[in-house]
Amino acid sequence: MRSLSIASTGMLAQQTNVDVTSNNIANMNTTGFKRQRAEFQDLLYQQVSRPGAATSADGTKVPSGIQIGAGVKTGGVYRITEQGALTSTGNPYDLAIDGPGYFQVMLPSGDLGYTRAGSFQLSDQGELVTADGYRVQPDITVPQGALSVSVSKTGEVQVKLAGQAELQTVGQLELATFINEAGLEAIGDSLFIETGASGQPMVSTPGQPAYGTLSQGFIEASNVNPVSEITSLITAQRAYEMNSRVLKTADEMLQTSTQTV
Repeated sequence: MRSLSIASTGMLAQQTNVDVTSNNIANMNTTGFKRQRAEFQDLLYQQVSRPGAATSADGTKVPSGIQIGAGVKTGGVYRITEQGALTSTGNPYDLAIDGPGYFQVMLPSGDLGYTRAGSFQLSDQGELVTADGYRVQPDITVPQGALSVSVSKTGEVQVKLAGQAELQTVGQLELATFINEAGLEAIGDSLFIETGASGQPMVSTPGQPAYGTLSQGFIEASNVNPVSEITSLITAQRAYEMNSRVLKTADEMLQTSTQTV
């Protein structure tokens, strides 16, 4: 029976839905995490009677026809890039982006990665790095013995040195934006890489039109809403149960039709 395969596609789709929702919940405390949403599409239809087909020589036509669907499939998993809340940490090397943009990070492969997680630290050489030791681009090096570090909203990095009245500029942070942020490929560790779907990065200083500003001493929390995710989880569970019921009903009907008298 066709309903067996249709119901199975529904169960598989809801399993994907639960997988995506569970990943959102698991990362609700991950810095800079952006929640995802599964999107579904109906499968091909069997055209038993095509709409508009002629039914007589007088020009009469089938008004609606008979089209029987084959079920559902996962069309994509879309990343929602809305702003997360900014949380104060008091750490001078924590930076949050308020608005569009990604920090640029040099990966071990030599390629650039992109991240919204601005929980940075200093390496043994005084370089500004991620928690995994990847250098933030452009390179920022804090001189040894610096009394304080200041990062402006426009990304200018200045340090206070002993015996000097004026702050010394040691670098300028830049942000990258993409025409299609959802097209970035997630590689783990809160990092993304460019793909053909995302388009090429457009780099500029923070505060420019269409670019966010930086907040020193803050990190961006995830944009996961626990209440919405739990609601989605319950909805997916109920949909899975209904598809399971369809599967059971179709099995009982098939069993009845094959019973011998």
